[in-house]
Parts: sequence; C-alpha cells; structure tokens
Amino acid sequence: MNEFLNKVVVITGGNSGIGAAIASKFNEYEAKIVIFDRADQKKLEAQCQQYKQAIFVQGDIRNISDIGKLYKETEKAFGKIDVLIASAGIAGKRIVDEVDEDFFDDIVDTNFKGVYFTIQRAIPYLKNGSSVILISSAARLAGFRNDSVYSSTKAAVSTLARNFAADLIKREIRVNAISPGYTDTPIFDKVKIHSPQKIQEFERTIPVGRFAYPAEIAEAVLFLASIKSSYVVGADLVIDGGASAISPL
Repeated sequence: MNEFLNKVVVITGGNSGIGAAIASKFNEYEAKIVIFDRADQKKLEAQCQQYKQAIFVQGDIRNISDIGKLYKETEKAFGKIDVLIASAGIAGKRIVDEVDEDFFDDIVDTNFKGVYFTIQRAIPYLKNGSSVILISSAARLAGFRNDSVYSSTKAAVSTLARNFAADLIKREIRVNAISPGYTDTPIFDKVKIHSPQKIQEFERTIPVGRFAYPAEIAEAVLFLASIKSSYVVGADLVIDGGASAISPL
C-alpha cells in the first residue's frame, strides 16, 4: 500500500540539498509536491518537470507575505496539506566578535523567524492528523568555533518542534525534527574544491567515516511522515553517523 499516493507534501527550501532529496523521495511515492524556494524560476520549473505531480512557489521565508502566498497557491492547486517539511535554511560562520547586525539578522530571520512563521501560517491549511517535520542540525549539540549564530538558531528549531507539537497535538498533528550532521550538499562544494583536506578533517570526526547522503536524510523524513511513526511526537532524530553519540577516544 502506498500511503503517500496523492498526498499533499509541501517542502520549503526544496530546490537543492536535503530539500531536493526529500522532494525526490516523495515523488517516488507519487505524492503531490509543492516546492517553495527563492531559487531562480527556471531552476524551479526544471525541477518540477521531473516530478509526476508538482508545482513550485517562488518566495523567501524571511517574508511572511511570501509564506502566505505559498499556502494559498498550495490550496488552490492541491487542497489541504498532509505533510509539511520546513527545510529552508542558511549557514554562515563568523567568530563572535566579528558578527554584525546584518549577518545576525540574515541567519536568524531565515532559520528561526522563517521556520516559526512557516508553521504558524500553515495551521489553517494543515489536515487533522498531518505530519510536520522541521530540519534542525546536529550543530546544536555542541559548541563550535565561528558558529554561535547558526548553531543557536538550530537549537531554537529543535525547541520549536517540541512546543509546536504541544500546541497542535489536539488536532493529531505530529510535529518532529531531524538534526542532520555533516551531509554531502552543495554547501560544501567550495570546500571540496579549495580545501579538500578540511573535508577529510570533518570525516575523521564521524565514526562511520563519511558525510551523510541527502537521500539518507530523506528516508528519515519519510519515516516521520508515515504511519510507521504514529507514536513519535515532539522528537528530534539525530542523524550524524554517530558523531554525537560515540566517543572518539
């Protein structure tokens, strides 16, 4: 039985990396997919043409009016939402005394404010019994140099998953989070080219010895969206190859 056949799945930040892998996975199960991203329109069109049933809404989660447009366009095309994945986010590294207000606001407005209002504005459009999944990060689990802003926003996302779960459980809407570790996405493309030794350093901190594949994160999202996880609420699934669980000593 294909439980996702014709189910409406909305993915923010769905044009690349983990978000694109999630979209591809749900496409395999013939879901109706909505991609929300600030990418170029031609890129979004090309992506959606690969899927059986899909539309895109171009916008920026920092703009609440764009979020509202996303849900209106989704309802017009497909109806109410069965699965919502808040994957849109950005990364940026600066040591604390070099963080200026523009840098701070860009990351916080995207990763925290954007995620908050992505879920809040979705509430009238979510079906009872739907699944909401927030993409956090394993970076929230420890202190990293140059990462104070990004890591703290991801800690906030994980907290939102628990609090949204508490607020929405009466409608049987399950809210959970996923915290990926190092994942082989375009964010590391420049590092691979200019500092391949840095990738090797990262890999040495991972017990399984490699970055995650985006498809592996997508499989976890599929699980949290499915009936198989019907008793999982307010959880945060860490997928980091054992980096946060296994001592390197």
